[in-house]
Amino acid sequence: MAFQLKPNKKESENKTIRFPVYLIEQIEEAIRNQDVTFSSFVIQACEYALQDMESPQNKE
Repeated sequence: MAFQLKPNKKESENKTIRFPVYLIEQIEEAIRNQDVTFSSFVIQACEYALQDMESPQNKE
């Protein structure tokens, strides 16, 4: 399944993380003219990555 941006608001908690400048620039370019915030993009990307990860049982 391809990663698709979607607006969405849920209960949340603040976390402070550091991003490399080049990654911030790439994310900001990807969301430019989209109805998606930086935080929403990062949340969706993390959810996508977690869904796409191999489970420990599948690793051999």
